[in-house]
Amino acid sequence: MPIASDPATEPVPEYAAWRKGVAGVLAKARKVDAAELPDEPETLLTETTYDGLAVAPLYTRRDERPEPPLPGTFPFVRGVDAHRDVHRGWFVSGRVTDADPAAANRRILAGLENGLSALWLGVGERGVPVAELGTALNGLLFDLAPITLDAGAEVGAASEALFAALDGYRAADRTAIRVALAASPLTDEFAGIAGGTLDEAVALARTAAARTETVRAITVDGTAFHDAGASEAQELGAAVAAGLEYLRALTAAGTDIADALGQLEFRLAATDDQFATIAKFRAGRTLWARVAHVSGAPDFGGAPQHAVTSAAMMAQRDPWVNLLRTTLAAFGAGVGGADTVTVLPFDSALPAGELGVSQNFADRMARNTQLLLLEESHLGHVHDPGAGSWYIEDHTAKLAEAAWAFMREIEAAGGYRAALAAGLLAERIGATGAAREADVAHRRFAVTGVNEFPNLAEAALSEQAREPGRVARYGAAFEALRDRSDVYLAANGARPQALLVPLGRVAEHNVRVTFIANLLASGGIESVNPGPLEVDGIAAAATESGARIAVLCGSDARYAEQAGDAVRALRSAGVQTVLLAGAAKAVAGVADQPDGYLAAKIDAVAALSGLLEKVGA
Repeated sequence: MPIASDPATEPVPEYAAWRKGVAGVLAKARKVDAAELPDEPETLLTETTYDGLAVAPLYTRRDERPEPPLPGTFPFVRGVDAHRDVHRGWFVSGRVTDADPAAANRRILAGLENGLSALWLGVGERGVPVAELGTALNGLLFDLAPITLDAGAEVGAASEALFAALDGYRAADRTAIRVALAASPLTDEFAGIAGGTLDEAVALARTAAARTETVRAITVDGTAFHDAGASEAQELGAAVAAGLEYLRALTAAGTDIADALGQLEFRLAATDDQFATIAKFRAGRTLWARVAHVSGAPDFGGAPQHAVTSAAMMAQRDPWVNLLRTTLAAFGAGVGGADTVTVLPFDSALPAGELGVSQNFADRMARNTQLLLLEESHLGHVHDPGAGSWYIEDHTAKLAEAAWAFMREIEAAGGYRAALAAGLLAERIGATGAAREADVAHRRFAVTGVNEFPNLAEAALSEQAREPGRVARYGAAFEALRDRSDVYLAANGARPQALLVPLGRVAEHNVRVTFIANLLASGGIESVNPGPLEVDGIAAAATESGARIAVLCGSDARYAEQAGDAVRALRSAGVQTVLLAGAAKAVAGVADQPDGYLAAKIDAVAALSGLLEKVGA
C-alpha cells in the first residue's frame, strides 16, 4: 500500500533555482555579494501586514493546507449557500438616501431596472421620512429584491413601517422576502453614531423572528471599526465580539440559540487590497461558524455578509482613481464570497455635487462596476474561485487565527461592552490607525493621486469638503496640505513654489528631479524646473524664479563636487531654504551644508507642512 506524501515536507525542485535567482537580483540591487545575504534571501521580500502576518513573495505546495469543505457546510469558509444562483452571483446593492419619497422611489425603480438586485435604504434622518417609507417602496417586488434599512435610532419605527408595507404585499413564498432591519447599537456606540439601544434591538429581533418573511434584525457593522483605522483581524475580531454580545442578550431574553443566530448578519469593509479582502470574508465566515459550533448550533453559523467598499480608502483628490479602488474592492468581496456587495460612488468622500457630476452618473458607475464583474467577467459563475490557492488559503487561516486572538482579548476584558467602556477597542484600533498614518506620511503606503502622482491642476475644494469627517481616510493628512495650498493660491494668485536645481547631465539628476517634483506636489507645492544648471547660472535662475525654497537634484558624486558652491549661490540670491534631494551622507565634509534633506524615508507630511509654513501657507 503506497504511503501518502506530505506536501509540507515534499521538496519543490524549482524552488532552489528560484531562490538562487532571488539572491542574484537582491545582491545586485543592494550592491553586495550574494554570499552576504541570508540563507533564505526571499525572506527579505516578505511583507508584514498590520496584524503582524507575513506575506511571502512565493507560495508553493509546501504551503498547502487541507482542502476546506464545500460551500454550504460547516465551517462555511467557502460560502454559506451551496445553491446560490451562479447566473446572479452576489446581490448588487445600491444605496438610496433621498429625503423626498417620490425621488427615492424613482431612484429605487430605476436602479432595479438597470442592474441592481438589492437595496440599502436610508430612513428617517438618513433618508426618506419614516411615515413616507411605503411611498418610497411603492412598486418594489420584495421577493426579488432584498432590502436593508439604514435608520439609526429610528430603526424601530422604520421596521414597523416596513412590516406594514410587507403585510400588504402578496407573495407565493414569503420566506423568499429577505429583509435586514440593520439595528446596530453596539457598533454605533463605538463609532459615536446616534442609534438605538441594545434592549430595543433585542425586542426588534424577537418581533422579526416571528415574521413569515426571512428577516434579520441585527447587523454587526464591522465597517465602524474599519473606518476608525482597524486592521483586517481587528475588524473581524471586534465584529465577532460584538456578535457574541448580541447572542448573549438575545438568549438572556429567552430566544433560542438557533433563532438568535438567525437574527444576525455581518457588514464588512472591502478594500483595494484584493487578496486581503478575499481572505477577510472567508475568515469571517470561519470565525462565526466556530462561534455557532461552540454555542451548540453549528448548522446555523452561516450568517450573511454584506460587503461595502471601504470609505477609508476613498480620496477627495483625483477622486476618479476611486473607480479603480472600488473595482478591486468589489472583486475581492465577490471572490471572497460576500452575499451582498455595495460599491460606494466614486465621489462619496466629497459633498454632493462637488465635482459637478450628477448623482445618477455616480450611482450608475458604482452599479456598473459590479455588473461588469458579474456579467462580463462572470465572477459569480464559480463558488469560491480562490479555493486551493496556496496564498489565499494560508492567509485566510492566519487571518482567522489573528482575529480570534483579538476577540479573545476582548472577551478577557469582560466582553465587548466592557472593552468598549474601558477604551481597549479604541486603544488597539487607534494604534493600528496611527501606524498606517505613519506609513502614508512616509509614503510607504501609496495613495495614488494623493501622496503619489498628485494633480496640482485640480480645482480647489469647497470649505464643506475640508471639514473633518468621522472616517479616518488614508490620504487625509496630505489632502489637508493641498487644502492649505489652495487657500494660498486663492490669496496670492499662485501656488507655493520651490525651485528645482538640476545638477549635471539629465541622466544624473532625472530620477531625483522626478521624485522631488512628485513629493512637493503631494503637499501642494509647485516645482519650478529651469532645466540643467551650471553653478554659475544658479543665482540667476533663483532670482528669476523668486522662490524662497530651492532643492538641489543630482547624483551623490555631483553633490560632492558642486553642492557647496550651489548652496552658496542660492543663498546669495536670497533663497531662504536650501534643501538637497538625498541623504546627508552625500554632502559629508562639504563646508556649506543645505538646510535639510528630502529622501525617500522622510516623514513627508511633516516636511511638507514645514515648507508650507515657510512660505506663509
